[in-house]
Amino acid sequence: MTEATSVRQRTSDTPPSRSIRTFLASTEIDTRLAGMIGALAVIWIGFHVMSGGLFLTPRNLWNLSVQSSSIAIMATGMVLIIVSRNIDLSVGSLLGFLGYTMAMVQAIWIPTTLGLGFEQPYTWIVALGVGIVLGAAIGGLQGFIVAYGGVPSFIVTLGGFLIWRGLIFRYAQGQTIAPMDATYSLIGGGPLGSLGDTGSWIVGAVAIVVLAWTVISSNRRRRAYGFPVRPTWAMATVIAAGSAAVLGFVWVANNYFWPPALATRYALERGITEPAGGLQIPTGIAYPVLILIGVTLVMTYLATRRRFGRYVYSIGGNPEAAELGGINVRRTIVRVYALMGILVAISAAVQTARLDAAVTNLGVQNELDVIAAAVIGGTSFAGGIGTVTGAVLGAVVMQSLRSGMVLLRFDSPTQDIVVGIVLVAAVGLDALLRRRSTR
Repeated sequence: MTEATSVRQRTSDTPPSRSIRTFLASTEIDTRLAGMIGALAVIWIGFHVMSGGLFLTPRNLWNLSVQSSSIAIMATGMVLIIVSRNIDLSVGSLLGFLGYTMAMVQAIWIPTTLGLGFEQPYTWIVALGVGIVLGAAIGGLQGFIVAYGGVPSFIVTLGGFLIWRGLIFRYAQGQTIAPMDATYSLIGGGPLGSLGDTGSWIVGAVAIVVLAWTVISSNRRRRAYGFPVRPTWAMATVIAAGSAAVLGFVWVANNYFWPPALATRYALERGITEPAGGLQIPTGIAYPVLILIGVTLVMTYLATRRRFGRYVYSIGGNPEAAELGGINVRRTIVRVYALMGILVAISAAVQTARLDAAVTNLGVQNELDVIAAAVIGGTSFAGGIGTVTGAVLGAVVMQSLRSGMVLLRFDSPTQDIVVGIVLVAAVGLDALLRRRSTR
């Protein structure tokens, strides 16, 4: 038997599961992340079949991306909260409180209290700045009580859950505050709050270039320090798969067109003659999705490339050892909560801008969705384990379940039952994997 025949024989005798593990190890793809992508594909295909072909359409997928953005933005911060062996139950109420505050700034305080009028060019900047600063201060205060006061995070944030929700009604006695500043409203997406055809393709091209550069430069740095590197075929596979995902996402966003009435009005305002089938204007990538991409990149950088992120994971792994190693555990916890407050403010801006109003039920149950997204994304309540990208993908899974059930006309209680079952199953799977790893 020749050597080539022997190699082929060994390859053919390799079990499929081992071949898959070898492939994932060579490409350095996180097995949990790969499993979630597979689960998401099953969910999408299943709902597409059950809904009669309504799920995997550009319109539904575009709406899904926008609806997932708000929860995903907060989930990127919840990862670090849970990784540090803490919890934040106040994010939903805090979102409502900050959303109301930013709405008051632009709809009442600037135009009426200060007498400066509506639609000032700086209104949206001031409103967003107030929300972010206030979010960081409130988050930092809760973190200070947890870290320096010794009060369990569950109790502190449960108190925040009640306090911030109560203050919403103190603001305007439960009245809806609307409308928002026109520029501010673009943060929420919609046909006008999107990049359009050309801008989306440019963003996609830039994303592909950045992806290729990141993979190649990572291999070069590893080779320079004598670390193991990915094989060339593995690098090419990662770049090709990532590029295909980016191009597919941009194609879907550009195949969702403006509503016919809005397109007709656009044509009339600009003197454009509409064709027989109507004017089709690509919507493109929505601004909330761009904000989510930016937040994900920044949070991933903080979690994996900065000392702050390493400290958080060290604290989650072993708080006592982290403190003995010279890490200021208390200060780090305060910073994690302050960062969470900033992310809640950004998410509040997205939600109020999308609604073009602040309502009393803003953020209700968001804390459960955010925690569920982080846990489904692989974050362990035991601490020290979790990824930002996993949390974002977990948010997409959560919203996919809700979106699919809406298409199938499931009522709200049934949706909550299904999400609850998925959450318990995710935590149970995490516990099972941890038990196996310790054997």
